[in-house]
Amino acid sequence: MKQKTLKLVAAVAFLIITTTIVKAQSISDKTNNVVTTAVPMLRISPDARSTGMGETGIATAADAYSNFWNLGKTPFAKQKGSIGVTYTPWLNDLNLKDVYIASLAGYYKLDDNQALSLGLRYFSLGDIQFTDQSGQDLGSNRPREYTVEGGYSRKLGPKSGLGIGVRYISSNLANGTYNGVNYKKGSSVAADLHFFHNGASESGEGFNYGITLSNLGSKISYTDDNAQKDFIPANLGLGGAYTKVFDADSKLTFAVDLNKLLVPTPDTAAASIASYRSQSVVSSWAKSLVNAPGGGSEKIREVTASIGAEYWYKEQFAFRAGYFYESPTKGNRRYATVGAGLRYNVIGLNLAYIFPSGSGISRNPLSNTVRFSLLFNFDN
Repeated sequence: MKQKTLKLVAAVAFLIITTTIVKAQSISDKTNNVVTTAVPMLRISPDARSTGMGETGIATAADAYSNFWNLGKTPFAKQKGSIGVTYTPWLNDLNLKDVYIASLAGYYKLDDNQALSLGLRYFSLGDIQFTDQSGQDLGSNRPREYTVEGGYSRKLGPKSGLGIGVRYISSNLANGTYNGVNYKKGSSVAADLHFFHNGASESGEGFNYGITLSNLGSKISYTDDNAQKDFIPANLGLGGAYTKVFDADSKLTFAVDLNKLLVPTPDTAAASIASYRSQSVVSSWAKSLVNAPGGGSEKIREVTASIGAEYWYKEQFAFRAGYFYESPTKGNRRYATVGAGLRYNVIGLNLAYIFPSGSGISRNPLSNTVRFSLLFNFDN
């Protein structure tokens, strides 16, 4: 019974996050003015390698998961092609075995200048039993979300690449009528535009950087009311990575990613939630960069920062560490990560661990979680 109660609490919390906008206390009070969106799964690192590096991936070396981070770097991959699969337990501290995130990704280089990429993400929230306020059974459901995506990338020259991606998003949190509201599956289509500059030498030493625009797409709705549509997590990302090659056996990479949601900041003192949701998608991208109740300083606080390091020995053993930071007034996600990698012939294995962080309602759902990715390369 306790297990089912915990599941229900987790599901209800997730449903609230993905279908409502958190209200700010006031313009003068700079706390708890969080920018929330539907489908927050799209903001979760989909692979163990990037997780181990503090969720950096915009300018790091290309791998099977490049289509989630920066399609522009895929043509610079060393292998002809690669496939990766990742499994991540969700709310591991509550021992919920049927709540997890899984991802599948891969690419194939058509030639030295261009590549195709595919990806799939799936989020299962387990079996949920719904009840009304009096405890009456309203039936059960299995909330789940998934995305199917593809991309094309091409070198613009010997040192730069551009990638374009398209993504179908399905978010099925509840079906049927509950408390007089008819819920349905929400869906959306989004596009990505990614740029990558490869400044590394033939030995691999040098500085890379990238710029990404992700999840540029339509709003999503979970009811028959067209006015109740929520933004998806459109995002602007900037990343840099520097690699130092010590000798033929060892190298070290430092990476930094900065991300800013292209979603307007809520201002409940000036407008209602209905007015907030009625903003057009395209205009909201521009407003997200300039308008906020707290002015420019609040916009700066909406930028998340990730730093990470990766050490490779003989291209077979990797050790990683990182840190992710989000302002306390904008979600307060702050945690350290470590990771490791093993590569043998055409098979690779990556592991990542997120240290416990937060407490109570601010507890990170991925605390005490070990994530793993298995990769297969098409050539040595």
